[in-house]
Amino acid sequence: MSDSSTSITLIGTSLAEVGQEFVFRGGTEACEDCPHSDNCLNLDEGVRYRVMNVRDGGQELDCAVHDGGVRAVDVAESPVLGQVPSKKAFEGSDVTIEEDACDRTDCPAYKFCVPDGFDFGESYTINEVVGDNPADCHYDRSLNLVELEKG
Repeated sequence: MSDSSTSITLIGTSLAEVGQEFVFRGGTEACEDCPHSDNCLNLDEGVRYRVMNVRDGGQELDCAVHDGGVRAVDVAESPVLGQVPSKKAFEGSDVTIEEDACDRTDCPAYKFCVPDGFDFGESYTINEVVGDNPADCHYDRSLNLVELEKG
């Protein structure tokens, strides 16, 4: 399974399960001299990915970072759950969220206002309106929880 929307990469064997999601954080010093680093570090930093397929017959390769080594998988960028103003929350509409969306790290909904693996300032398409804001907004903003995909 490899098409234009997926990439082949190597990830830790403990993450190599279909449906597993992760945010790619880049390499470490241990990756600098690794012969497999071109295959591991071929994703965009800070982007959320979902494992779409674990390559059959692929061998586990030794890795200085991942206990148990790494395996080949197909990954695709994963939709992100985020908050948008209610007046913009329509399936199929394009939205851009600025980085100053919220500074209330103590809020239970903060992870949706500042989602991990999200590119602020980029255009996203709303795939689905999931529901209302799961917490009252400290700034009295009327927000909806939505599934966002890069547009």
